[in-house]
Parts: sequence; C-alpha cells; structure tokens
Amino acid sequence: MTTLLYEHPSFGAHETPPGHPERSARYEAIARALAAEEFSGLIRRDAPIGDAQAIKRVHAGPYFEIVGKKAPERGFVQFDPDTFMGPSSFEAASRAAGAAVAAVDAIYAGEAKNAFVAARPPGHHATPDRAMGFCFFNTAAVAALHARAVHGAKRVAVVDFDVHHGNGTEAAFWQDEDAFYASSHEFPQYPGTGRASDRGAFDNVANAPLPSGSGGSEFQRAWGKQLLPALADFGPDFIVVSAGFDAHRADPLGGLKLVEEDFAWITREILAVAGDKCGGRLVSALEGGYDLAALAASVSTHVRGLMAA
Repeated sequence: MTTLLYEHPSFGAHETPPGHPERSARYEAIARALAAEEFSGLIRRDAPIGDAQAIKRVHAGPYFEIVGKKAPERGFVQFDPDTFMGPSSFEAASRAAGAAVAAVDAIYAGEAKNAFVAARPPGHHATPDRAMGFCFFNTAAVAALHARAVHGAKRVAVVDFDVHHGNGTEAAFWQDEDAFYASSHEFPQYPGTGRASDRGAFDNVANAPLPSGSGGSEFQRAWGKQLLPALADFGPDFIVVSAGFDAHRADPLGGLKLVEEDFAWITREILAVAGDKCGGRLVSALEGGYDLAALAASVSTHVRGLMAA
C-alpha cells in the first residue's frame, strides 16, 4: 500500500480577486511539484463532489444550502473581508470535503495507508455556521466526523500546524468529548483565537500559541513536549492533519520561521503517533501556504514523509 493523492481541476479554478493570496497559482505550484518522478508511486484520484450529509455533520442547519445558493454565475460574492466566492468556488470547496471523505473510505477499505488532499480553498477557519478566512467548509473536521459516523472510529483527532489557529475546527469540536483538536500557531495572529488556556469542554483541545519570530526549535518543543503527548493520551482511532505551510519563514502571511525540515519532522512525528495508536490511519488536507516556492517545497517534503510511512 502507498499514499493516495486527491486532486481536481476545480481546485485550480476556484476564483479570488486579483492580488488575493489564496490564488490558483498555489494549486498549480503543488501540481507541478508532485508531478516529479519521485512521486510517481502516488495513487492519484479525482476528488469527488462532497456528500451533503457528510458536510452537515460539521455544518448543521441550512448553512450548506445557503453557501450553495450564494455561488455566483459571474463575478464574486464576498462573505467577509478575506473570503470570496466565484463561479467555481462552491464546486472546489465541495470537492475538497468530498476528497477528504473519500480518502477516509479508501483507507478503511485497505486501499492505501494514508492520503493527501491537495485542495483549495482551505477549510480550518470555517465554523459550523460561518465562512471566513478564505474557508467555506471545514474539510478536516468533515473527514474526522465521517470516520466516526461511518467507520466506527470512536475517537477522532485533527492536528493543525498552520501558522493561523483553526478556530473553525476548535469550535466544531469544543463540546465533543470524542473529538480532539491540537494546534500550534503564531499568536497574536488572525483570527485571534487559540490561547493556551482554551482547552475545550472536555479537555479535548490543546493549543500552543507561538510568539512571532519563533522558529523550528520553539515549534518542535511545542509539539514534542505538549501537543503530541496530548494527542497520544487522547488515543485517536483516526487522525486528520490540517497541513498548512504558511509557518514557513518565506511566507508573506505569517511571522514564524520554519523551514522544510521542520515540516518533515512534524510529519514523521504525527505519523509515529498514528502508527502507534490507530494503525497508521491518517488523512492530510492542505490548508495555508502562500509563497509559491516555499509551498511547493514544503508540500513535497510532507508528501515524501507520508509515502515513507
């Protein structure tokens, strides 16, 4: 068995206004990087349209339909100062969630050991009832709750190393005793959440805020001393990674100083917990990363690690 890669032209077609950092060139840079010969062993699959029932496990009520009805035939609909939807955006967001769900199914079917979803838009800022921070549907949370609802994974976890705190995932899991969220992130930074004292209703949230300018040593200390032990103590039956690469030193939207080796390290460490606790079952979904060269190099490093597991 090897690693699945979910991709789709809609991930490049999702439109944002000129000058917006969450641009189609992100997907194109990743696609070029993963076309290299060293990644020929990946099992490549098209991302399917997301199932409404799966998305509604996180986004209950009318939210899914409201987002769909707002999709424009031309131009943009603006959800907040940062979040824009163009004609292709709803399909892309739906396929991002659909790919993560399909990856969970494939792993439980024994078709692969793990998976990477190379999707945009990202998802971890989307709360159960609000689009924000470039995000419409919370891909990682949807995947985790699908593993529990359909495949009997009693305890599910999302781990997040994006430079921004995944407030949407935290909100979705806050009152859920059998869902765990761990995050390292620059603080203070958008969206202003993720204090160390925020621990969830069942001590099921672990936040490691890092001061601006923190580098690999601080990042590895936060994960090695706090977040990874908390993840292991939780004992997940399935792990989803919110894989944001905007903590890279070159990223224009972050103030942390990570390099590719830091992403290689955290990939290995999370995979080690997955191997010990849940038979290696893991899905990784792209979140941020806005310097194209750094994003391509970091994703390559991450996927290389997944393939080596």
